[in-house]
Amino acid sequence: MTQLLSTAVVPREQRLAYWTDMICNVYVQLGCDPVPGDRPRGEFDGSIRQHTLPSLDVSVVTSGPQKVMRTAGHIARSSDDYFLVSIQARGRGVVRQDGRDAVLSVGDFALYDSTRPYQLQFDDAFEQIVLKLPGERLRSELRQTEALTATTVSGREGAGHLLLGMIRTLHEDIDALQPASALAVANGVLNILVAGLQTLPAARAPALSNLTAFHLARIKRRIDEQLDDPALSVGTLAAALGLSVSQIHRVFKSEPVTPAQYIWERRLEACSRDLLDPRAAGCTVGEIAYGRGFSDAAHFSRAFRERFGCSPREWRQRIAH
Repeated sequence: MTQLLSTAVVPREQRLAYWTDMICNVYVQLGCDPVPGDRPRGEFDGSIRQHTLPSLDVSVVTSGPQKVMRTAGHIARSSDDYFLVSIQARGRGVVRQDGRDAVLSVGDFALYDSTRPYQLQFDDAFEQIVLKLPGERLRSELRQTEALTATTVSGREGAGHLLLGMIRTLHEDIDALQPASALAVANGVLNILVAGLQTLPAARAPALSNLTAFHLARIKRRIDEQLDDPALSVGTLAAALGLSVSQIHRVFKSEPVTPAQYIWERRLEACSRDLLDPRAAGCTVGEIAYGRGFSDAAHFSRAFRERFGCSPREWRQRIAH
């Protein structure tokens, strides 16, 4: 789905207030002040083109100078849990969070977390591409995300350069994507984003020994092979692989999730694909969940919403539409 929002639809003296309402609806509860200049109070120009992908919103923001704030008061009124990524497409921006400032030139990007206060500063007209994804989605991929916020990732090389190119192509072709393709693209964007964030010094973890890396790959492969088995657990996994439960937990110590959480994550990802698969169009949400090893429909729905930001039924209906 694509939606265009613009301050051009209201009188000039109402545009700043209208803009604040717009960014609150598209992102999270925020405040916005104009950067001092020679334009009259209340006058403002800005637009947001918003695209919705599975578990990922992509928007292009074009606007004049401003300062955007998410305060403790905003968080108390709206406890939305999202990560946002600002990719600078034109002009210059600053992202402030957790005592750090990320200065963004064209191509650079930075991460920020809606569960804690942050500020965005733009002293001149600018354009940004903003990614918005559920908090649990990124925390399942990266450790210690609070150490990665408000840190500049260069868009001139490596994963940052790939992310910028992929997002620009996506912006041009997004309306032609089929649901299954949209899911694959959203996952690809997330993978490149994670790769870019992993280049930051705070994300670097000690290298795994060859033996640990071998066991980790072996465990993950076995989990994927047995996702459909409702009896799959850390205990049954240990027995099947000739390892102890404590050994499996030690192998996963370098991962952002526990072994049990990893099993849940893989099952949820499989269900997200099945819900968009035309071959499963005749299956109910419950049948898809049970087919991937879930035994409690209510628990599945809650976990799915936390992971993807909407219910399984909404996921299926909204993305297919």
